[in-house]
Amino acid sequence: MVGKRVSAMPVVSYTSVSGSPPMVAVSSLPSHYTCRLSLEAGCFSLCILDRDHAGAIARLASVSGAKVKDKLADAGLKYSGGEKLKVPVIRGSAATLECQLATKRRFGDHLLLVGEVRAARASEAFDGFWDFRRYRPLLYTGWRDGLTVLPGA
Repeated sequence: MVGKRVSAMPVVSYTSVSGSPPMVAVSSLPSHYTCRLSLEAGCFSLCILDRDHAGAIARLASVSGAKVKDKLADAGLKYSGGEKLKVPVIRGSAATLECQLATKRRFGDHLLLVGEVRAARASEAFDGFWDFRRYRPLLYTGWRDGLTVLPGA
């Protein structure tokens, strides 16, 4: 969140890059508005959504944050501000990480954003590991390929 602008984007992948301090990395095209907003803010949130949010994720993937003032509201997602950082936290997320941007590095046509986790929470579907009877992952494989769900989940 920067000023009154709120943006979000589905990411194809994210990964843990450090346990101490806890850090995660996400990859984005630097031309994406949400990436630019995250760089300007110096922080981002990583909200893990399940397949109940597939329609909202499809909307996030198809509309540029530059075209709407509040991309999360445009996608029908309710959110609040983070506990530690000025980032949006999507209500109903299976898990959320609030991350302070630690560094960035270009790899080919993408920018890798590495964030230090400042706050983390998970739903009751996580108790040391994911209970896939309660958490039904949504796998975003890039807009060209669309959204994928695990069969039977």
